[in-house]
Amino acid sequence: MTVGDGGVGAGRDVSYNAIGQGSRVIDNRQTHIHHASAEVAWPLEIGAVPALASAFQPRSELRARVDAVRAQGAGAVLTQVLSGGGGVGKSQLAAAYASDALSDGTDLVLWASAVEVQQVVTLYAQAAVLVSAPGAGGDNPEQDARALLSWLATTDRQWLVVLDDITDPAGMVGWWPASRTGSGWVLATTRLTDAALTGNGRKRVSVDVYTAKEAAAYLRTRLTDDDAGHLLDETVEDLAAALGYLPLALGHAAAYMLNQDLPCTQYLALFNDNNRRLEQVLPEAADADGYGRQVATTLLLSLNAAQQTEPTGLARPALQFAAHLDPAGHPHALWNTPTVLAHLTEQRDPSLDAPAEASVPVTPGEAEAVLRVLHRYALITSDRRQEPRAVRIHALTARATRETTPHEMLPALAQATADALIHIWPDLDQPHLNLAATLRTNTDHLHQHTGKHLWHRDGHEVLFRAGTSLLDAGLASAATAYWGRLSNVSQQILGSEHADTLTTRSNLATSYWQDGRIDEAITLFEAVLTDGEQTLGPDHPHILTSRSNLAASYRQAGRTDEATALSEAVLTDLETLLGPQHPSTLTTRSNLATCYWQAGHTDEAIALEESVLGAREQILGSQHPDTLNTRSNLALSYWQAGRIDEATALSEAVLTDLETLLGPQHPSTLINRNNLALSYWQAGRTDEAILLFEAVLAEQRRVLGPQHPNTLHTRSNLAIAYEQAGRISEAIALQEAVLVDSERVLGPDHLDTLTVRSNLATTYWQAGRNTEAIARLEAVLADQERVLGPEHPDTLTSRHNLAAVYRQAGP
Repeated sequence: MTVGDGGVGAGRDVSYNAIGQGSRVIDNRQTHIHHASAEVAWPLEIGAVPALASAFQPRSELRARVDAVRAQGAGAVLTQVLSGGGGVGKSQLAAAYASDALSDGTDLVLWASAVEVQQVVTLYAQAAVLVSAPGAGGDNPEQDARALLSWLATTDRQWLVVLDDITDPAGMVGWWPASRTGSGWVLATTRLTDAALTGNGRKRVSVDVYTAKEAAAYLRTRLTDDDAGHLLDETVEDLAAALGYLPLALGHAAAYMLNQDLPCTQYLALFNDNNRRLEQVLPEAADADGYGRQVATTLLLSLNAAQQTEPTGLARPALQFAAHLDPAGHPHALWNTPTVLAHLTEQRDPSLDAPAEASVPVTPGEAEAVLRVLHRYALITSDRRQEPRAVRIHALTARATRETTPHEMLPALAQATADALIHIWPDLDQPHLNLAATLRTNTDHLHQHTGKHLWHRDGHEVLFRAGTSLLDAGLASAATAYWGRLSNVSQQILGSEHADTLTTRSNLATSYWQDGRIDEAITLFEAVLTDGEQTLGPDHPHILTSRSNLAASYRQAGRTDEATALSEAVLTDLETLLGPQHPSTLTTRSNLATCYWQAGHTDEAIALEESVLGAREQILGSQHPDTLNTRSNLALSYWQAGRIDEATALSEAVLTDLETLLGPQHPSTLINRNNLALSYWQAGRTDEAILLFEAVLAEQRRVLGPQHPNTLHTRSNLAIAYEQAGRISEAIALQEAVLVDSERVLGPDHLDTLTVRSNLATTYWQAGRNTEAIARLEAVLADQERVLGPEHPDTLTSRHNLAAVYRQAGP
C-alpha cells in the first residue's frame, strides 16, 4: 500500500569511540553445543563431580539431617541448600551424595559450578542436547537450558542436580530445577544465608565444622592411609580441638605432618609456638569469617614447608600472587606470562638458593612446579579441566595470605598481576564468554585488594579493559555500575581533570546510552566535553572522540540536524589529525552515515557505509564486530533505498556471523534480527516477519527491558506487521501502548515517537476510523514540520498519507 510507507522504525548499531585506554576489547563467544545422537547412553554424568578428599568422613549426623529434610518433600522435588562458611566441607558432602547417586545407577547426575549463573545455563544447555530434551536444538544455549528444565520437570528418570557454590541468588531465579514426577532432587551449596535461597520447595541445611569424633577420625584415617600411622599419638584429640575441628584446617595440618614426617605432639607444639608469634599479624578481631587464628596459623605452617620444597623459595610469592585474584579461579595461562615469571624471579627468597642461582629467571616449568607444590600442600587447587578457572584458592587461605603480605610488596605485585591479565586478555573477547567473565571478576578482586597501586600516575589499562568488555558484551546495567565506581575512584585519586577521569566519565555516558538512558548520556557527554576542552584543548584526540560520541547520542535522541552538523565537523578534524583509516575516524564516518540515513539521505549513507566497510574489512577482517556492525547498517540502508533483495541477503549473512561471534541474545544480534524481519515485511513475507519480530521482542524484553528504545522499535514494527496481516485490532492495541511508553521514555518530539503517532493514525484509517485518523495525522504533521522540517522524508510521508485519507473520506 502507499499509505504508511516509511513509517516503520528500524534499528541501527551506533558505534562509539572509546577514549584513551578505554579502547574496546571484545570477548565472549556463545558456545555452540553439538547435537547428541538419538540414542542416549544412560546413566549420564554431566559436569565434573569432585573426587572425595582423602580420609573423607561420612558425617553421619549431618547426612541424617539432610536426608530428613529431603524426606519432607514427599512426591515433589525438594531442594536442599547446604549453607555454611568456607572450609566446612559443603562441596565434599554434595560430592558424596553425587558419588552415591552414580553408584546407585541414577540416570542423570549433573554437577554445575554456580559461581556465575552463565556457567549453570551453559551446562544445562549441554545436558539438554545429551538427554535429547524436546526443543533442544544445540544452537541457542538459553533455549536449550530451558528445554532441560522442562525435561527434568516431566521425566520419570531418576536425576540429581548439584549447584555448587551459589554466589548470586537473584541471578538463579528461574534456573532452579523442579520435578512434578518426584523422580529428581537438587542439592545446592553456598556460603550465603540469603532468604532468596529458601522457600519454593527449598530448605536450608546448615553445615558446620566436624564433630570432635569426626575430626579425630579424619586425622587418624588420613595419616594411616598414607602409611604414616607412626605420626599418631595420644595428643590427636588435642590437636583436633586446637584446629577448631575445621575440615580445611585439618587438611592443612595433615598435609604438613605428612610432608615433614612430624608426629602430632611435635606439630601441636609448633602450632602453639606460632600461634603466639602470629597474634599481632593475624588478630582475632580481623577474622570476619569466624575461623579464629588457628586456620591462619596452620596455613602459614604449611606455607613454610612448601617454601622449602623444590623449586625452593617460590611458594610464598606464588601464593601471594594467587591470593589477590578471584578465589573462584583464574586461568592457568597467567602463570606463563612474562610479567608473572619476572615477578616470581624478583620475589624468590634468595636465602633458600645458592647465590649463583638466585638471579636466574624463573622458567614456565618452575612456575608449573610451584603450582603443584601449592596444590600438594592443599593451599590451592590447580585443575586444568576447570578452565578458565583452573587455579583456585580458598577465600580464607587467600585472606590469611593477603594479611601477611608485606605492604611494600603490593605496588610491584599489583602491577605484575594487572600486566598478566592484560597479556592473556583476547583482543576480541566476545567469542569467549567464560574467559571474559573470569578476567573481569579477577580484575575486580585485584582492584579491591590492591586499590591505589593500580592508579600510579595513571589508571592501569586492565581497569579500562574490564569496563569495555562489559560494554562490548551488551551488559549495560553492569557496565553502568562499573564505570560509575571507576569514575568515582579516578576522581578521588587522579582528580577530576585527569584524562583517565574524563575517560571513565565518557564510558559511563556510553553505558547510559547502551542502557537506553539517552538524556543522562547526553548530559554527561556534554559535561565531559566542556571539562575536557578546558583541560586538554579543543583539538586533542580525546576531545574529538568525545564530540563524536555526543553527536551519536544526539542522533539517538532524534536530534538529527545537530548530530549531522557535529559529526561532519568532527570527521573533518579527525581525518586531518589521525588520518582517514584511523579507527576513530572510521567510527565517526559510520555514525555520520547513520545521521544521513535517519535524515532520509540514503544515497549519501550508502556511499559512506560502503567506504567504511571496505576499510574495516581490510584493517580488522570480515568477522570483527565493527565490520559486522557496518555490514548490518549497510543492509538497512539498502532496505531504505528499496533494494530489498540485497538488504535481505546481507542481513541474513550478518545475522549468522553475529550469532556465532556475539551469541543470539546480544543486543547487536537482536538489532540485526529486527532489521531482517523488516526486509521480510517489505518483501511481503508477512508471516515470517511476524514470527521474527515476536521472537526478537521476547528476547529484548528479557535482555533490555520493555522500555528500552530498541524494544520500543520492535514493538512498533510488530504492530505494523500485524496491520499488514490484517490483524488490525491487535495492531492498534500494540501501537497505543507503544505510543504511551515512547512519549514517556523518549519524549513527544522524538523522531521515534512521531513515527509511532503517524503509524497509529494510518492504522486508524485502515480500521475505518477516518475522523480519528485525520485528527491524528494533522497533529503529527504539524509537529513533524516543526521538529523535522517540511522536506524531511517522514514529514512528506505524513503529508502524503493525510491527503490519501482526505480523498477517501470525501467532502
